[in-house]
Parts: sequence; C-alpha cells; structure tokens
Amino acid sequence: MSAPARLPGDPPGGGRAVFVWGVGVAVYFVAVTFRTSLGVAGLDAADRFHVNASALSTFSILQLLVYAGMQIPVGLMVDRLGTKKVLALGAALFTLGQLGFALAPSYGTALAARALLGCGDAMTFISVLRLGTRWFPARRGPLVAQLAGLVGMAGNLISTLVLARLLHGVGWTTAFAGSALAGVVVLVLVALFLKDHPEGHEPPRAARDADRPDSGPASVRRQISLSWREPGTRLGLWVHFTTQFPAMVFLLLWGLPFLVEAQGLSRGTAGDLLTLVVLSNMAVGLVFGQIVARHHTARLPLALGTVAVTATVWAGMLLYPGQHAPMWLLIVVCAVLGACGPASMIGFDFARPANPPERQGTASGITNMGGFVASMTTLLAVGVLLDATGDDYRIAFSAVFVLEAVGVSQILRLRGRAARRERERLVASRVETVHVPAA
Repeated sequence: MSAPARLPGDPPGGGRAVFVWGVGVAVYFVAVTFRTSLGVAGLDAADRFHVNASALSTFSILQLLVYAGMQIPVGLMVDRLGTKKVLALGAALFTLGQLGFALAPSYGTALAARALLGCGDAMTFISVLRLGTRWFPARRGPLVAQLAGLVGMAGNLISTLVLARLLHGVGWTTAFAGSALAGVVVLVLVALFLKDHPEGHEPPRAARDADRPDSGPASVRRQISLSWREPGTRLGLWVHFTTQFPAMVFLLLWGLPFLVEAQGLSRGTAGDLLTLVVLSNMAVGLVFGQIVARHHTARLPLALGTVAVTATVWAGMLLYPGQHAPMWLLIVVCAVLGACGPASMIGFDFARPANPPERQGTASGITNMGGFVASMTTLLAVGVLLDATGDDYRIAFSAVFVLEAVGVSQILRLRGRAARRERERLVASRVETVHVPAA
C-alpha cells in the first residue's frame, strides 16, 4: 500500500528536517542520560549521603515531582515561546543540576541539584515532540515520536554501560562532573543550529504571539481547559500513566538494588539486565512506531496488551517459589519491561489528533504528566514499603498492580468517548476539504 499524499501545508521533511530534529533529540538524549544516572548510582548515593531506602527514593521522587509539575507550564512555554528557547533553557538547567549533583557535599544540596536537573529535563521531550510536528509531515508523527523515545532510551543505555563504569573507575565527582560536559555541547548545538520550523511554515501569529492582549492568566487557563476537555487528551494521559511506570521505576532507582540485594546477582550481571530493558525498548519502539503509523486502530490493543503482559511477568517474578527467581524469568521480565516506554508513547497518538496545532505543547504536557506521576507515586510506595517490611521486595513491588488497575479502569472509561470524538473530527475535516475551492 502506497503512503498517503502529503497534506497541504504539511512540512516537507527531508535531510534538513532530520538534522534540525536530530539536534533537539540530542538534547533529550543527554537529559535522559542525566535523569537515569541515579539508577546506576543508587547504592553509591546511599553510602555517600548515609541515607536509607525512603530517603534514597526521595532523590528520584523529587526529580519526578518537579518534572511532572513542570509539564503543563512547559507545554504552554513551547506553544508561546517556541522550541529553541525552551530547549536552550532546559539544557542549561539540567547541566547545572548534574554538575551540582557531582559536587554536592550533603544530602540536602544533592536534593536541590536533582530538582534543578528535573526542571531542565522537563523542558526537553515536549519540545522534541513539537519540533517533530513542525518539521515532518503529519503522517510521520507516530514514527517520529517513537524514534525520539528510542534515542532517549539510548541515553539510558549510556547510563548503564558507560556512567556506571566511570563511577566505579574514576569516582563520584569526576564521573558526574565529566558527564555534565555533554550538556554544554548540546547547549552550543541548540544555539548554533536549531530552528523552530522550516522557512515558509511559520505557525499562525495567533498561536505564537505571546504579547497579544489575551495572553494573560485567563488565556492560559482557557488553553489548559480546552486541552483537558478533549477525551483524547485525557485518554492519552491515562495510557501514558498505566504503561510507562513499571520500567521507569525499575530503571530509575529500584532495579539495581532489587537484582543485587533480593536476587543475589553481581552488579555486573544486574547492569546487563538493565541494559536488556533498554535494548528491548529500542527494538520494540521501532516496531510499535511502524504499526501505529500504518494501523491507527492498533493503538489501544498495543497499550492494553503491554499492560497485561507486564503485569503477568511481574507477578510471576514476585510469586516464584524459592528465594531467587531463575535467570530465565528475570530475562523475560526485563525484555517485557522494554515494551513499557514504546507503549507509553501511544498516549501522545491519542492527544495529538485531538488538539489543534496551537495546543499541541499543552496537550503533550498533560499527557506526559501521566507516567511520571505514576512513577513518582510508585517510587515512594516502594521505598516506604521496603523500610516498613525489612526490605521485602515482594511486598514493596506489589504496589505496581494497584496503579495498573487504576490506570486500566480509566482507559476503559474514556476509550469510547475519545473514539467518537476522533470520528467526528475526521468527518468534519473531510467535509471542510470537500468544500475548499480549487486554487
């Protein structure tokens, strides 16, 4: 089946688009590397700052709290200021956060550094999504979004393969301070090469003029309200909420301690399993992107199927008789967790068609809150339950099922409404196309 023709007004794509989008994705790559760096340094951080499991989880919880809380403001910033300014600010903030974490003399200072890192990190992904919609044709949207997520996971791979070895080779300060140089590099690239949109494809002035009379608080509230009213935006949020967090919790903090302390593996073997999650994510992302681009109706089955399989293997790991789960089961769990990230990207494929171009950033911000709120909640629950049960990971990791149940119930509640609204919008757009006079 041949690809559909490019719509009038669609960006042209091409090599120039790939280069500019690549600069934006490079910023996201570095942000994810910094975000996930604590996942391979959790045990070292506990020793360095003399903290228990709950206090250790506070690092990631605070970082995700800032990230989630910034999503709607960042979405509004992207809609009003453009991608380049927001990405540049984000790169500056997460670089300062990573450097501050390297030099932090105390637990409180390190917390502040992670909060600053989370603030900068929050500005990257929505900006990259917006960059993709400005530089590539609409039909490429699902694949471009999945590719962005794939490159982000490559940043996670750098954490597990490179930063972990640097940490144990050159020490805490040198490893984290040295990695901060990558932030400086991408900041320079943004300043020199990034452009918000191709020539001749500027957004409507009403969508980009932050100085217009209706750009005050009332306009902001209206922008958020209109995005939230769309069932597709809310469905996107809950899809993101339900699919992303198991892998995020495993990679961001608790995977390495679980594999080492509860499963009796060496750090090297545990690191290899975390690497498997990342590699699986990258492979599944390519497959999901192609499927959704060709078969729009596959979105919900893919998302719910990922949740079902994740819950099944997670339960098998926790309920396996004996002190340790066998290696084959841990490999299966990590391979399945790799599908969580690509499945969460499907949430944006519900929110994107539900909103006009001038609300894309805001809608993406609302959607992106979902998985990070779920991750933050689970990170806290696992830390508290570990302290309360004497490090019983079977009980602590059972918190995953509670949030999955909440998310699935909301997806099932909203799916019919979102589908009807999407059909209505498609019919309306076809009617408008029919009535447009020929040039």
